[in-house]
Amino acid sequence: MADENQMLPGLTDAQAKEFHGLFVTSFLIFTAIAVVAHILAWMWRPWFPGVNGYSALDAVNTVVSMIS
Repeated sequence: MADENQMLPGLTDAQAKEFHGLFVTSFLIFTAIAVVAHILAWMWRPWFPGVNGYSALDAVNTVVSMIS
């Protein structure tokens, strides 16, 4: 090998560390966005409906739309 600091895919040790830092940062940002999206989806329509299912929620929406 010509350069002992050269990693297998062609990156130096410093470049590999920089790439790793960017990868971890972008992964954490993506995970945070996904968590917020799941919370908002849960607030909009829970994944586990009540005893009457989603039909109870639809009835409430129908009544509210008739009133307004």
